This record gives sequence, structure tokens and C-alpha cells, in this order.
Amino acid sequence: MSALALHPLAAVRAGARPLTGAPGELDELLELSRAARYVLIGEASHGTHEFYALRAELTKRLIAEAGFVAVAAEADWPDAARVNRYLRGRGRDTSAEEALTDFRRFPSWMWRNTVVRDFVSWLREWNDAAGDPAQKAGFYGLDLYSMRASMEAVLAYLEKVDPEGAARARRRYACFDHFKEDAQAYGYAASLSLASSCEDEAVRQLVELRSRAADYASRDGLVAEDEYFAAEQNARLVQNAEEYYRSMFRGRVSTWNLRDRHMADTLEALVAHLDRSGPRSRVVVWAHNSHLGDARATEMGAAGEWNVGQLVRTQHPDETLLIGFSTYTGSVTAASDWDTPARRMRVRPALPGSYEELLHRAGLPRFTLPLTAGGEAAEALREPRLTRAIGVIYRPQTERQSHYFSALLPEQFDVVIHLDETRALEPLERSSGWDAGEPAETYPFGV
Repeated sequence: MSALALHPLAAVRAGARPLTGAPGELDELLELSRAARYVLIGEASHGTHEFYALRAELTKRLIAEAGFVAVAAEADWPDAARVNRYLRGRGRDTSAEEALTDFRRFPSWMWRNTVVRDFVSWLREWNDAAGDPAQKAGFYGLDLYSMRASMEAVLAYLEKVDPEGAARARRRYACFDHFKEDAQAYGYAASLSLASSCEDEAVRQLVELRSRAADYASRDGLVAEDEYFAAEQNARLVQNAEEYYRSMFRGRVSTWNLRDRHMADTLEALVAHLDRSGPRSRVVVWAHNSHLGDARATEMGAAGEWNVGQLVRTQHPDETLLIGFSTYTGSVTAASDWDTPARRMRVRPALPGSYEELLHRAGLPRFTLPLTAGGEAAEALREPRLTRAIGVIYRPQTERQSHYFSALLPEQFDVVIHLDETRALEPLERSSGWDAGEPAETYPFGV
């Protein structure tokens, strides 16, 4: 090990590639992506403008210059499907903002924001100009929170292709009707045997749909295949979501693993489906760092959790690139609690000793840091440190307990992008509370 590698700060400064807005500064990231089928681009919060904007810019180049054909996001499948129809000119929507309308469930700002709107507009323009259908790009959801919307999507599909099958599906899904939109209430009641489990009905529906796949998917060429595939994913989502909500009251590890396994399996199914139109389809994945950084390098993994990054990297070790983001301070769009309004909140300076604080001390406002195995930065940072994760909830009063965990950065990501001061993501629906921001007197300076 060189003398430089013994000093983490010096190694970071030597390995950092400044981002100044100059043309071509993302070329190195693009080159690192050349061999990958899966480029997983994270975010250190669900509400930071720069994470979304830079991720979108890199994704545009991956699509335009490296042949990537899909974005798979930490979003609900049926909501993203509406966007995908718009991108392919199949839906009734006339604008990107309208195509994002189905993202109504908390936290709507994750996808109904100005950056995603502009990116979807770009995707539509790209697709409209693409001469080769194989070059057109899609937008897909990986998550499983849309149990009721996915049931409705399965029923709507079957009403078109098999009304008798739709009637059977309606009878099966009626098992959930006592709980209407409250999937957590269903999970609680079923887990305590206060209500009958709907597991068998959800499984039967998926099995029947799959048994008719050849018939349904062959009726009208590629469009029929796409519509069948979407319906199958919705039926599989219902089955997995049913299990997820039943497991919710058994502990975090069980539900986390079910969710990330579902997302990884959906990604694999998506790539297999896209491969029917062209060989070796390549996909960009958008999700939080905690889902896309390899869990084996974190205390999450030590507790028995796995995640999408670990599962994809394990299955495709030579075809996966993991990119993470970090920030030191600034502002963020987040809520104080679940189902409460989005607010523009101040982000506390990172804790001393954390990776974020170390990257801040490098003295560069924006930079990428490759963590190539055997490189100076990777070797120098091969010691666990705290790292920050802000999801849709931000609780600065308990930041250490709520938002930090231990990780080994060079094993968690292949590249880290550090943006020292960042600003809040702008929702499409800006409330007066968001515009006002966080009152200064509520900002806690003590740990």
C-alpha cells in the first residue's frame, strides 16, 4: 500500500474528478458503463434536486450514446405504466406532467417533481425521433406498494381480453374488499388470524393468468405482448404485496427482504421481456442508495438484510455498475412523518467521522470518486464509517439514530458522486408549507 493510501483525505483529493459543468465531464462515468447491462444510480435522499438532475443527465447519455433502453425506478408498477404508455404514444395523455398524474400516493413528490417531468418530456422526444423501434426507451416501476391499483389493472386487462377470466379474478380479489384501500389493515388482521388470508386467491389468479399467456400475448403482436407482460407483473405484485403486508408486523428484516427481492425479480423479468425485442437489453435503475448500494458492505447486511444492489451484483457480477450519491448539507424535500405534507427542510451538516464529512473536507463542491478495486481511494477508505440516508421522512432532531448507519463505501459502490451543498427537490404541487420552508427556530444544532 502506498503512503498516499494510508491517508483517506489525501486519497480522496487525488482520486476526485471535479464536476464543474464542463462538456464531457461525465465521459468517464459513461466509459465505466460501457460493459454494464445494469447501471444502478442511487440517491442519498428522496428529495434532493441535484441527485435527480445529475442522475437524469447521466441517464440521457446512457440512452443516447450507450444503447440503454429502459429506466426501472423505485416506483409503483401501474403508475409507471401510464408514463410508459405516454412515452410510446399509446396513452391519452398529452404531456409529461399529465402522464405522471397517477403518482398520487404519499410521497407523490418522488415522481411528481420538475426534474422527472422534464426527463419524461425528453424521453418522449427521444422516442418520437427514434427511427428504430428497438432504440425507444421505456419507464417502469419496480415497487410493490400498489396492491389495490394492481388488482384494478389486472381486472381492466382481463375485461378486454377475457371477460370470463375477469369475473373469476374479481371473485378472487374480493377477498381483500373488507379492507378497501388499507393494505396495512389487511396485513395486521391476516397476520393475527383476525381475518382470512387472501394468499391462496392471489396465487391462483397469477397461476391462471400465466396459464393463458400464450393465448393472451399472441393476439396483436408486440402491443399484445407488452400488455400481457404488464398484467402479469401486476398479478405478481398483488401476490408479493399480500405477503409483504402480512409480514409487516413480524419485523423489518422480513419486509425489507421481501420488497427488495420483488424489485430485483421485477428487474430480471423486465430485462427478459425486453430481450424479446432486441438482444442484451440494458437498463438504468433509479432508487435510494440503501436499495442500490451492496447491502453486504453495510450494517444492514450484518443484520440479515439484502437489497437490489447486492442481488443484481451477485447475479451479474461483470455486468453491474453501482453509483451512489452523497451530500454534506443544504435542503431537502421530506416529511416529518408518514402521510404528512412535504416540507422544504434544512439538512444538518454531516456528522464528524462520517463519509460525508470526509468528502466535504476534500474542499471540492462537486466531484465523482471512482472506487475501483485496488485503487488509492478504495484502499484508503477501506474502513467502516457512518453514512447518511434520508428517505421520505427526515427527523433532524434524532438524526444520528434515524439517518446514519455504518458502511464500507468501496464495497458498497463502484463510484460515489459527492455534491457538497444541495437544494430541495421541487414538487409539481408546491404547498404553502413547502414554499415557507422550515422555520429557523426549529432547526436543531445539538446532536
